[in-house]
Amino acid sequence: MTVSAAETSHRRNGGDVVVESLEALGATTVFGIPGQHALGLFDALRRSDLRFVSSRAENNAAFAADGHARVTGQVTPLLLSTGPGALTALAGLQEAMAASVPLLVISSQIPSPGLGGARRGFLHELPDQQAAARGVVKSTRIARAASQIPSAIAEAWREAATAPCGPVWVEIPQDILLAEAAVPPVRDLSATPLPLRPRAELVTEAAGILAAAERPVILAGGGAVRAGAQAALLELAERLQAPVATTFGGKGAFPWAHPLSLQSWLEDRHLTEFLERADALLVVGSGLGELSSNYHTFTPRGRVIQIEADLGKLESNHHGLGIHADARTALDHLAAEVPTGDRAGWAHAAVADVLARVGKRLAGQELGLEQGILASVRAALPDDTPSFWDMTILGYWAWSAYDPRAGAFHSAQGAGGLGYGLPAALGAAAALDGAPVLAVSGDGGAMYSLAELATLRQHDLPVTWLIVDDGGYGILREYMTGTFGAATATELTRPDFAALAESFGIPAVTTTPESLKADLVEALGSGGPGVVVLPARLNMFAPTHLETT
Repeated sequence: MTVSAAETSHRRNGGDVVVESLEALGATTVFGIPGQHALGLFDALRRSDLRFVSSRAENNAAFAADGHARVTGQVTPLLLSTGPGALTALAGLQEAMAASVPLLVISSQIPSPGLGGARRGFLHELPDQQAAARGVVKSTRIARAASQIPSAIAEAWREAATAPCGPVWVEIPQDILLAEAAVPPVRDLSATPLPLRPRAELVTEAAGILAAAERPVILAGGGAVRAGAQAALLELAERLQAPVATTFGGKGAFPWAHPLSLQSWLEDRHLTEFLERADALLVVGSGLGELSSNYHTFTPRGRVIQIEADLGKLESNHHGLGIHADARTALDHLAAEVPTGDRAGWAHAAVADVLARVGKRLAGQELGLEQGILASVRAALPDDTPSFWDMTILGYWAWSAYDPRAGAFHSAQGAGGLGYGLPAALGAAAALDGAPVLAVSGDGGAMYSLAELATLRQHDLPVTWLIVDDGGYGILREYMTGTFGAATATELTRPDFAALAESFGIPAVTTTPESLKADLVEALGSGGPGVVVLPARLNMFAPTHLETT
């Protein structure tokens, strides 16, 4: 705190106790929007050393906190007001929950006398605000006195950081935030996450299955990335000489150009069939949901070993040897038990064959524009620049075809909501001390996030926002046209995105596929916010989950 406890003891309130608790747990940056019932909390911020990043809509504040947590790997606080403010954030929290992102959500509440269903007509009153949030957070709790606040926040922080990570909800009534706090300043508070180690007999069983396999294959999901399991995965794959594919959320778990890398072509039947033919398939950090199983067409014929931190996802789609554990810890144990394999000749040839088949299929679809644009984006970015992708056709391409190199790849494919790219990128930029960040949106998704241009300018964050403008909801246009022969309600009236950005004082340029790389390089190197608009109508590559050959 910037003011001594002695100087402020006579006026410390519940809001100060919240802020002190966050600082004691190691928070440095918080996100959110002020609101009437949360004024005691927000006033306390000015007496703290916490950095506050204010969005313009609560769902965007949740996305921003999500982006910050993804790049730091730490719990990020999100501060909300009651009722409409809290409800508006739920779409962002659904993404964080689906993608296992550790957020600590602190929401205000109506005054204590109105709780418990009294329905006294307070502004923003909900019959049960916690119930509204339960479907998109790990758990909820309420602090009904200042003395409860530190423990409630510490418990929520620990739960958010414990695998599987996710958002946790704490709410505090308005009168508790405003009332003088009788507790001393918070200093001694800890929230160490609980370890999630694999059972030894399961590791031994899995090691035996993999060692005996002739065609072992690994599928690495987002849980491997979140656990920091890259080194352990590489060691295990090279010991086994097993090919490795990554899910869309698992991009970056394994080196893209490694001789064992099958990359991320999970919507291609050639890769799906190869995974199905494995006599031992190790799935680590993935629940094998819709996008990771080629739309639930994946039918493995060999033994499946699944390492998963989320108990509800363990064997939820395919039966096998289920290991409830953190990905990094489990892979470390497996690598220590698995003997070195002699499969390099088969593995390298198999990987090359699958990738060649994928390349041949793409070459027959006249998709040079789409591949060229994605290649320009990749070439423009420094290797370590993180990128955040909205639900847009270029983002769908990136799921399969983008090499993240040393820069983390993040998308909204956890829950699939629009508007993720820009606010998540600005949250990441707030953590990266001046390093550039890329956000990618379509024009439809961009319309969800335009207000955050003000946040970019206010905080002068070095985010370059690439908007691919195809005149509407491009993905839905393709889906509807392919299914019904025509699209309905997909065409949109848009602003002049470049002129709009410039009205906020943000440099902007309208580019072409030919000049995209150069314009992105200039924007990323500017040291501040920038917008690059690419008018282009892109196509998705043909889905192959229904193909049999």
